[in-house]
Amino acid sequence: MTQALLNGVVIADAPQDDLIKIEGNWYFPPSSVNSEFLVDSKTPYTCPWKGECQYFSVKDGDALLQDRAWSYPHPYETAFARTDGKDFSNYVAFWKEVKVG
Repeated sequence: MTQALLNGVVIADAPQDDLIKIEGNWYFPPSSVNSEFLVDSKTPYTCPWKGECQYFSVKDGDALLQDRAWSYPHPYETAFARTDGKDFSNYVAFWKEVKVG
């Protein structure tokens, strides 16, 4: 199993084969992410090849780490060619503070 950990707390947990690696970041399937640690962010961003991004802030105890997780709810159809045809819709990736391994 591959986990996303923040200060020893498991934020996501999935078999390695279920993850998708994009641009050096591991994307976890939505069902493997503990959504109680994520808070929707209004930060706008559109990737030129993946599409419109949804950022999340990550709860770390009483702190909220702004925009430390993200996903692409509706990636561009052309993006799947860069992921060997894998659909990464709603998969979640994490920034540096969240250790993946």
